Amino acid sequence: MDVEKMSGSGGFPAADAERELNPGVNKDFQVDSVSSSVETEKQIKKEQHEAMEKKQDEEKDALQCFKTAIIVTGIVVAVAGAVFAITKKLREKN
Repeated sequence: MDVEKMSGSGGFPAADAERELNPGVNKDFQVDSVSSSVETEKQIKKEQHEAMEKKQDEEKDALQCFKTAIIVTGIVVAVAGAVFAITKKLREKN
């Protein structure tokens, strides 16, 4: 059996020993289109999910800021009412 006859008979392709033994030298990369598209879809979904979370966080921040403002305003009004009530009671005693 001659090696040249085996490689020419439609069997396995001849191996390039230099490329197989030194993969760092091989600059001809083959990209699997299915895997590439799946990874791209995953990246797109991840980016969309992150954008949606960021938007929700911004809405929560705005809502939290509004709630804080309402609570602080309520406390200020309550303190002001207490001050007016105390001063009114003090004036009535005099």
